[in-house]
Amino acid sequence: MAKRLITESDIVEAARRGTRSISIDPQTVITPSAKDAALQYKIEFTTGVPAGGSSKSFEAVEISAPADSRNPNAATVIAIGCDHGGFQLKKVVKQYVHELGYTVADVGTTSEEACDYPDFAYAVASLVASGQAAKGIMIDAVGVASAIVANKVTGIRAVPCYSEFVARSSREHNDANVLTLGGRVLGSELAKSIVKTWLETWFGGGRHQTRVKKISDIEKKITGSK
Repeated sequence: MAKRLITESDIVEAARRGTRSISIDPQTVITPSAKDAALQYKIEFTTGVPAGGSSKSFEAVEISAPADSRNPNAATVIAIGCDHGGFQLKKVVKQYVHELGYTVADVGTTSEEACDYPDFAYAVASLVASGQAAKGIMIDAVGVASAIVANKVTGIRAVPCYSEFVARSSREHNDANVLTLGGRVLGSELAKSIVKTWLETWFGGGRHQTRVKKISDIEKKITGSK
């Protein structure tokens, strides 16, 4: 099972080829910058066959199950993404999350070729916010920039973590649902320890629930949502 991610660079490339429409399905993730670019280049998103020839095979959101499908965590989907600065660490983290028994939704990127972290941070946050993933992990060079992006998505509480203590606190006190890591500031073993702690720590509720609700109330006031 695969879902597509369409980014601004995909739209620019499609425009260069003269493509006037791009076929999508209900599961396609389109970043805000891609939507803006589509308006700029007058490219339409359609649910039919794209006009003007076949379009590029856009980067897919790849869903992969753990080796042991009987693991209790196998039914839980963790969205994982990175930019070029986090690519090497993402490979380590993705494998480790599988070892912990979780199903992974990998939104990319798939190489160390330069790309824009907002596209992938948004894709991770969108899967979590929509309920298609239980939690998300996004890795860039430092971890801060992606947290800023993810926290723009309604319902997301993203936190950059550099220690097990911060990871535990972010889950127990803040019910964080997106973890961001820095591929150029964390070693592989520390990153795995942080990921394990973050995934396995439960939200404490109680007085913390009241505070998290106040965060949601502020968000509703700003966005006008109910």
